[in-house]
Amino acid sequence: MSLITLTTDFGTKDHFVGAVKGAIYSELSDARIVDITHEISPFNITETAYILKNSYKSFPEGTIHIVGVDSELSEDNKHIALELDGHFFVCPDNGIISMIALEIKPTKIVEINIHDRVESSFPVLDVFVQVACFIARGGNLTVIGKEIEEFKTNVEIQPKVDHEQNQIAGGIVYIDNYGNVITNISKKMFHEVGKGRNFKINARKHSFSKIFTKYNEVASNSAYSHQQYEGHKLALFNSAEFLEIAIYRSNLDTVGGASSLLGLAYRDTVTVDFINEPE
Repeated sequence: MSLITLTTDFGTKDHFVGAVKGAIYSELSDARIVDITHEISPFNITETAYILKNSYKSFPEGTIHIVGVDSELSEDNKHIALELDGHFFVCPDNGIISMIALEIKPTKIVEINIHDRVESSFPVLDVFVQVACFIARGGNLTVIGKEIEEFKTNVEIQPKVDHEQNQIAGGIVYIDNYGNVITNISKKMFHEVGKGRNFKINARKHSFSKIFTKYNEVASNSAYSHQQYEGHKLALFNSAEFLEIAIYRSNLDTVGGASSLLGLAYRDTVTVDFINEPE
C-alpha cells in the first residue's frame, strides 16, 4: 500500500485538492493519502520548505511527497523528482527542497521529462500524480527524467555568519497558527558559533538575552499564576530546533501573538550578537 502526502497552497475552498486525490485513487485505488497542509501562503517557497523539513521525517521511509507550491512549468522552474533520506519528493525545482537538503544530500535527482506526453495547465494533477504513482509502483526515477546533479537553492533559507564569528544574521521564515515567529537560525548553528558566549537576540525594537527551554518556563519560578504571564514575550528553540520568538499562551484572537504584538513579519531580520568577554 502506497503512502503519498500532499503539501500545497491550494486551500480547501476550490476543487484542486479533491481533483488531485481523485487522480491518485484512479491510478492507485489502494493508495493512502495524507494532507500535510494546503494552507501554505500562496507561492511561499520558504514556508513550504520549513513545513516539509519538519514533517517528512515522521512518515515511514518510502513515502512519496507531492509538493504543489509555485509549480507552473517554465524555463526557470523545472519539475524534479528525487530520493532523499529514504523518501521521495515530486516538486518544482524552485528552492523548496533546499532546507531539507542543507545537511542531507539527495541519493538521486531527475528532471521530469514526461511533459511532452501530457497536455497540462495543472501540473500537480497531470504530471506530479503520474510521477508519484509510477514511483509507488516501484518505478525507477531515471525512467521519468534525466538524472541531474544539482537543484536550485533558496538563499533566504540560509542565515549568514560574519567574518569575526560574532553575529548570526537570519530572518523570519514562518509564522505559525499562534502568531509565533520562527527564524532560520538553528540550535546547532547557534551553539557552533556562540561557543557558550553571552548573547543578545535582536528583532526590530525587541531584544532577548535568554533562551527558554519551553514556553511555560517563563512563569515556572513565580508565585503568580500562569495567567499573570499571558502576553509575556520569550525566545526559545522550538521542537524543530529553530530559534523562535513567542508570546506566552498566545492567541491571535485574544492576547495576540509575537507577530501582532511585536510587529514581526515574514522576512524580517533577526540577529544574534555574541558578546566577547574582555581579556
